[in-house]
Amino acid sequence: MTTAGSRVASRTRTTSESAVELELDLDGTGVGRIDTSVPFFDHLLTAFAKHSLTDLTVRASGDTDIDVHHTVEDISIVLGQAIGAALGDKSGISRYGDALVPLDEALAQAVVDISGRPYLVHDGEPAGFELHLIGGHFTGSLVRHSFEAIAFHAGLTTHVRVISGRDPHHIAEAEFKAFARAFRQAKAFDAQVVGIPSTKGAL
Repeated sequence: MTTAGSRVASRTRTTSESAVELELDLDGTGVGRIDTSVPFFDHLLTAFAKHSLTDLTVRASGDTDIDVHHTVEDISIVLGQAIGAALGDKSGISRYGDALVPLDEALAQAVVDISGRPYLVHDGEPAGFELHLIGGHFTGSLVRHSFEAIAFHAGLTTHVRVISGRDPHHIAEAEFKAFARAFRQAKAFDAQVVGIPSTKGAL
């Protein structure tokens, strides 16, 4: 049975393109120690840690002289794997979370189901967002790609929707904060839930 304080995990991934070391505690206070070698992704993961109340340490390096894509993808894979491992049997959790988060003109909504069935619905980003270089190095398309990898490897059904927004930085950050807040609700223990919150008896 999973209990508060036991939901920790660490994972590593080393390829010819990147090296990732990651540790997390789902019952933390939101402390982020993030050094991915991709500055804007550091910013997004720090926001995820803070707003999901997950203590998160990430150390990564990669072939960012070619593109930051490989490093962002591999970190997201490892993050998803660690979340899945730390969730354990999912006994007593709320399971579902929903959050609506603004950042100035941007507004994003995320809904998370810790279902064991990976699925991502992601829409609403304005035309051209996927081509924009945020901070001069982080392509907007990597926001969706990161969510895909996290959802798949953590076993999360995830819906992320951009309702409004103009500034690419604000849009991306609102999406990650909304995801974080929804995940925070979903992973939380619910005193009224007995066992696994599913009629199947497993998630």
